[in-house]
Amino acid sequence: MRRIALALILVAGCSSTPEKRPGGYYKDDGPGDSAKLAAVADAVPRAEPLHRYANRPYEALSRKYVPLTRVSTYTQRGAASWYGKRFHGNPTSSGEKYDMYKMSAAHPILPIPSYARVTNLANGRSVVVRVNDRGPFHAGRAIDLSYAAAYRLGYTAQGSAQVEVEQIVPRGAPLALQ
Repeated sequence: MRRIALALILVAGCSSTPEKRPGGYYKDDGPGDSAKLAAVADAVPRAEPLHRYANRPYEALSRKYVPLTRVSTYTQRGAASWYGKRFHGNPTSSGEKYDMYKMSAAHPILPIPSYARVTNLANGRSVVVRVNDRGPFHAGRAIDLSYAAAYRLGYTAQGSAQVEVEQIVPRGAPLALQ
């Protein structure tokens, strides 16, 4: 009897694993039905005070990170991934709610908030995003983009793309954490 109960628990645990859909996202993490993704405008860079707490050194998955505390030139190439419904409405590192239909991003060390131009190296498409979250914490990934940003860059079906990330310094931006 105990073996049957254990077998049922194991089968139930396996069945709760998210089902991967063709195109690189889990069935519960893809786009909503009514989104007009092609019309989502780029983020508009503006001077904002840097977040007092989101820019402190931190540890994630046994790795230490030291965020930049200055808005300045920064360029990086690497893999971009995206996050969707599973995080939609959850708080970001800045305390804002994540909105998969806005031009936003998570970066392990760029100041929060800050702005970046992200260019898909395969097709040349670019978007401007507002960095308001931390991540990704997977080896080899440079940035996580909102679903809308990934859609505009043309890689939602693949799940990731090689990109260039360039921090934008808006006029009047605070150059350092106060």
